[in-house]
Amino acid sequence: MIYLDYSATTPVNEEVLNSFIGATKKYLGNPNSLHKLGVEGNHLINMSTEQIKKVLNVNDVDVIYTSGASEANNTALKGIAFTYSNRGKTIITTKLEHSSINEPIKFLEKNGFNIEYVKLNSDGTVDLDNLEELMTEDVILVSSCAVNSELGIRQPIEEIGKLLTKYNKCYFHVDMTQAIGKVKIDLSNVDLFSFSAHKFYGIKGIGALIKKSKIIIEPLIHGGKSTTLYRSGTPSLELIVSMAKAIRLIYDNIDSNNKYVANLNNQLKNILSNYDKVSINSNEKCIPHILNISILGVKPETFLHALEEHNIYISTKSACSSNSSISDTVYEITKDSEKASHSIRISLSYLTKEEDIKIFKEVFDKCYKELTSLR
Repeated sequence: MIYLDYSATTPVNEEVLNSFIGATKKYLGNPNSLHKLGVEGNHLINMSTEQIKKVLNVNDVDVIYTSGASEANNTALKGIAFTYSNRGKTIITTKLEHSSINEPIKFLEKNGFNIEYVKLNSDGTVDLDNLEELMTEDVILVSSCAVNSELGIRQPIEEIGKLLTKYNKCYFHVDMTQAIGKVKIDLSNVDLFSFSAHKFYGIKGIGALIKKSKIIIEPLIHGGKSTTLYRSGTPSLELIVSMAKAIRLIYDNIDSNNKYVANLNNQLKNILSNYDKVSINSNEKCIPHILNISILGVKPETFLHALEEHNIYISTKSACSSNSSISDTVYEITKDSEKASHSIRISLSYLTKEEDIKIFKEVFDKCYKELTSLR
């Protein structure tokens, strides 16, 4: 099997899985319980929380454990909106966001909030001048992904954060789901950020929203104190411990891993640039882990299933995208409806082998010739 869909989800690291199993067997008490078993479990969660904060280099923050990035994003957007609506009702975001940002944004718009979309530069990065033009006393939140999930565009988070420090009534939320373990970002001027463990070789079902402690937000899930006041429910000690292990491991070799993935990305681009019906949509602002292309004249799902017959797995869009045949993200950058309706995403990892790329090249060539000849 050749797996090239790492941006959708990653395989669980064996050490991470062992952490999960070990914690499951050893710590059977409810971490919220007052007896010895509960206290021991709670202590382990606190140790895991400190490890996550240390790896990400953040201080004076609350780590709110969630079921994943979608819940974390919803908690951030709705939490800020409903808590600080007395200050203003305008939220600024981009046209490159994941559906777990887009859908809460639409929900908030229906509930009386004003949504502004910042302009993008030709390379897909936020136009900082336009962002400053949009900033008024009514803006309470700016939300942007650090890395777009379809094209891999990396936003200038540090520059955005620095700009927003001038506006005391506005908070800055970053969706870090596609960035954790792939890029190093200074989060000093970020107020809230979200991520999910299964994107960096952790287990599905656990993620977090990390926010500065001074910020108070309305919880998405009520029911009493858990690890924080901001998300009720019995803490999943095993998942929390395993996520802490995953986040530590993925940053241990980030530089060498990124160099390796960048080499694979260049190999792929060199291969794909030889096909006249292939358009490479990812640009120089994109991280090497994601390569978005369009095969003009061939339906994305047709090519996906053709590769699948050879045990090669890619994706058409972000796994959580709507069923729409067109990629709004690709259209936003290319302004080309044909490219947007024929895009596929290849996502790489340090686990991808050189041999995988060689086999992909042979199979891609075969499928390309077969499917483009049918036109």
